[in-house]
Amino acid sequence: MIAENVKKVLAEIASGNKFGEKVTLVAATKTRTPEEINEAIAAGVTDVGENKVQEFTAKFDAVLGARRHFIGHLQTNKVKYLIGKAELIHSLDRFELADELQKRAEKAGWVAACLLEVNIGSELSKGGFSADEARAAYERLRGYPNIRLEGVMAMLPLSDDEALLRSLARQMRALFDELRQEDENCLHLSMGMSGDWRLCVEEGSNMIRLGTSLFGPRHYPQAEA
Repeated sequence: MIAENVKKVLAEIASGNKFGEKVTLVAATKTRTPEEINEAIAAGVTDVGENKVQEFTAKFDAVLGARRHFIGHLQTNKVKYLIGKAELIHSLDRFELADELQKRAEKAGWVAACLLEVNIGSELSKGGFSADEARAAYERLRGYPNIRLEGVMAMLPLSDDEALLRSLARQMRALFDELRQEDENCLHLSMGMSGDWRLCVEEGSNMIRLGTSLFGPRHYPQAEA
């Protein structure tokens, strides 16, 4: 099933987005076993992303042949575990985190490739810079010598209002285009998950993060009585 799902998604995105850009599929591997992840890689997945640092490190040596992304909320005290291992961190959502990344990366002689997280729906339950402050935040973060910004990331709200979702997605694409004009490293608009990825690609996303669409429903471990 996993291989079939991967090949189906890859076929759908093969023609790229409406701007002629390649769309990168990042397999969101939260709760998935190394065996499941390696099956997805064998089927054509080139990029995998974890939400939790503990899972990222636990599976690191068992998963082979893919670029490693970190796509979840990142606590400052967990940054040290990603240094030298995460090839792209999607969730740079505050300056406190940037300061810790800079300190750890400089000490290790490493450059952290990151995406600026934008709270495009202004949701209290989500982190990220607001749409109004994102551009200034991006410019400020470009000054950190051991952080290389490579674009922006957003999660659209859970909503049945397609017009609203398309409006927010277009705002993200407009921000991405503005930033890209001034920064040649701005390559990725990471936007779109299993419930909304087609809409996001239609509106210009060039990186999507899919879990359920590839692996099926998540199975969380049962708590012991």
